[in-house]
Amino acid sequence: MSHPKHQPLAELLRPTTLGEVIGQQHLLGEGMALRLAFESGQPHSCILWGPPGVGKTTIARLMAHAFDAQFITISAVLGGIKEIREAVELALQARDSLEQRRTMVFVDEVHRFNKSQQDAFLPHVESGLFTFIGATTENPSFEVNSALLSRAAVYVLQPLDAESLGHIVARAQAQSALPAIETVAINRLIEYADGDARRLLNTLETLAVAARQEQVAEVSDAWLLKVLGERMRRYDKGGEQFYDTISALHKSVRGSDPDAALYWFARMLDGGADPRYMARRFIRMAAEDIGLADPRALRLALDASEVYERLGSPEGELALAECVVYLAVAPKSNAVYKAFNEVKAFVKKDGTRPVPMHLRNAPTALMKALDYGKGYRYAHDEDDAFAAGEHYLPEGMPRTAFYRPVERGLEIRIAEKLRNLQERNQRKD
Repeated sequence: MSHPKHQPLAELLRPTTLGEVIGQQHLLGEGMALRLAFESGQPHSCILWGPPGVGKTTIARLMAHAFDAQFITISAVLGGIKEIREAVELALQARDSLEQRRTMVFVDEVHRFNKSQQDAFLPHVESGLFTFIGATTENPSFEVNSALLSRAAVYVLQPLDAESLGHIVARAQAQSALPAIETVAINRLIEYADGDARRLLNTLETLAVAARQEQVAEVSDAWLLKVLGERMRRYDKGGEQFYDTISALHKSVRGSDPDAALYWFARMLDGGADPRYMARRFIRMAAEDIGLADPRALRLALDASEVYERLGSPEGELALAECVVYLAVAPKSNAVYKAFNEVKAFVKKDGTRPVPMHLRNAPTALMKALDYGKGYRYAHDEDDAFAAGEHYLPEGMPRTAFYRPVERGLEIRIAEKLRNLQERNQRKD
């Protein structure tokens, strides 16, 4: 006696029509770009860019269904030139068949393909042999060849919000043998999913198995934490403890304590924080608390973020650990942070002052006749490339030192240079 093949919950609930898709209404809603593409009757190559579990594969499948096209999937992690050649052969067979079917080639994680592998698609996309659909979690501007990118529309998918994830839970309960789940537990599951529908459905499936084994009629929050405690970790993503911990980490970096910074960083990882979120916070710390005292800090934070994107966990976490130590021991300055805030506050309350005539652009003869740009001194033609005594603020605006470098790190030299330039300006006044 044969048994029906088990379908994962995520696959069982995969939408079969556009109307069943939850989320991404900025693309799929009435009159939106991707909806119009579906309704046009003419498929086109595209890149679907977004985080995991937001519907990239589903949308690609729905596109193939909408255009009655053969759907070929290639995983850039497992595949290569051989798989591309096989896809080309299948596309040729479909085109030359009696039905003359279209073909869509879907490349999951296309950013994993190297340049030559990506280039292999170009002649077939240009000839119209198949429609290319790439899915990526990385910025396609950096990870997809410009030649291929120029031939594909880019659609940006967003993480699913709490409301959308709630609808998915309700649909899963209606269409599968899930136990009842109390509201607090549902909210915790939604927080844990962090915008990822696949993660949410996989967790629900795990819960359903555990509930059947223990004969639990309703999943309470306490039982949820007991069963998935290691997965749920020790604090909520959006809860007070989470923000207390990131606050402790930020203040340890600001306070130049690498040991404390590492401790809180490890606590957050152990608590289930997304390392990508941590990387974004490190970039913010480098800009806010270190600034021009050590400009390398911002570059190092960006590099650590990129390393994590390439390696993932746990290998990529080491780059983030190196980053947080560097940020902690780097010289500190919030001078640019403070200056920027002061300028924003000043501009908000001040009137719209006209640009001085000598600073205006003069691309036409009429504008030159109206004295646009007249009297401007080209700094590169002056001694030391500095037009001493020149004024660059609007007329009548009081000269204010918004940026006040601190006597730490590179800003020591910046302060010295600004003092020197100020003295040269004063000698000209």
